[in-house]
Amino acid sequence: MPSSDVPSNWWRTAVIYEIYVRSFADGNGDGEGDLIGLRERLPYLRDLGVDAIWLTPFYRSPMVDGGYDVADYRDVDPLFGTLADFDAMLAAAHALDIRVIVDIVPNHTSSQHPWFTSALTAGPGSLERDRYIFRPASEEPPNDWESIFGGRAWTRTPDGEWYLHLFDPGQPDLNWDNADVRAEFESVLRFWLDRGVDGFRIDVAHGMVKEAGLPSVGHPQQIGLLGREPLPYFDQDGVHEIYRAWRKILDSYPGDRMAVAEAWASTPLRLARYVAPDELHQAFNFDFLAAPWSAAELRATIDACVEAADSVGAPTTWVLSNHDKARHVTRFGSPGIARAAALLMLALPGAAYLYQGEELGLPEVLDLPADARQDPVWHRSGGTDPGRDGCRVPLPWDASLPAYGFSTTGRSWLPQPDWASLAASSQQGVPSSFLELYRTALRLRRTFTGPLTWNDSPTDVLDFSRDGLRCVVNLSGAAVPLPTGSVVLASGDLPDGTLPPDTAVWLR
Repeated sequence: MPSSDVPSNWWRTAVIYEIYVRSFADGNGDGEGDLIGLRERLPYLRDLGVDAIWLTPFYRSPMVDGGYDVADYRDVDPLFGTLADFDAMLAAAHALDIRVIVDIVPNHTSSQHPWFTSALTAGPGSLERDRYIFRPASEEPPNDWESIFGGRAWTRTPDGEWYLHLFDPGQPDLNWDNADVRAEFESVLRFWLDRGVDGFRIDVAHGMVKEAGLPSVGHPQQIGLLGREPLPYFDQDGVHEIYRAWRKILDSYPGDRMAVAEAWASTPLRLARYVAPDELHQAFNFDFLAAPWSAAELRATIDACVEAADSVGAPTTWVLSNHDKARHVTRFGSPGIARAAALLMLALPGAAYLYQGEELGLPEVLDLPADARQDPVWHRSGGTDPGRDGCRVPLPWDASLPAYGFSTTGRSWLPQPDWASLAASSQQGVPSSFLELYRTALRLRRTFTGPLTWNDSPTDVLDFSRDGLRCVVNLSGAAVPLPTGSVVLASGDLPDGTLPPDTAVWLR
């Protein structure tokens, strides 16, 4: 295990690589990524230069929402392997000095979780139903809350009661006022900490606690308010009591264990509450992910996020893509911008999260056939919202093999486009490739320390220094003079001593 009894605060500056397990590597040939395939590809991640990996859920699940509908939090779904496969993968990762973070899903369970099936059987008013959010039978739902996946957030049971699901009906929300719920998740945390995991990514960390009385929002298209306006079912003050209890558990284990929140809040300062000294260690910075390719907006976002994190002594985290968002090559509309954005992100102080395949420059797959799509967003929208399958297409490892080496049999649970030129084998050792850019950037990043200081710069140019590093990014429409200093790394060519548009450079 790479961690020790001496706290290292490794998570404050770590590069953490998100693995969507189903799409990373298939070790048994069934076309589904699994823990065996992941273990076999760990040397690639060591060579890439990451400090840790975060695994999306691999627990027992009917897979209504890609495993985020958990039926058993203490076992591996047969789709991904066994607990023995997990233990072997964890040991192999630790042997390579790679830490392992697992997803925990505390806002809701699967509707096939034993707790929920017993709640349906037990009936209204039962202790079993009190573990979830049920409301009495009526003709209309209890309020106007909407599912994040579209449609209303309430479903009727056969006896007429309503239950809340802020996501799919197969994901009933838990009642965190119930002592059984709190005790169960503290036990689940200890189960995985005892196995040796280095931390947790907390799904929907802004959920769990709902405003008393469950008041209506009074506004349609509520997902558009997420991260902008207060909502009665998200970012309630009561969640912080939960995280203070969880932090005590994490701190009771040796090895500097950590937790990162997937939290949406209406302001950076409200987000900073999740990373108070006695709560969680990190919170994802979605403001940076959502920022347009604009020097003014990126600088304002960076400043606001650094200031909010500094106010509680926490590190900032930076992310450009994940399993829920369109890949940033496609969002920015240009591989060149994506390369520059990567150097910008990796030069910033704090921790950085990479999403599998971004180091290969993979774009969003926009033309998946309808019968291949599995995201509940696609189905609940009647096919009007493409959902998230396009960023979850299995990775291309080897251009010369069927399924690009994702599976030994050439099978792939989602169809892959023509990615021969983007396969890892095609980019290996090619200096101008995405893969080598990321490898070099991650190696050099370790030498850069200290806070960020902005330098005077032309309009639409970002220019900042840290100890040992100067990062300059040209977001204007014309080339600008290259500042003095030795070039360490650039996202593109630097002709005639200039920095072209949509190009980033690291200088020493």
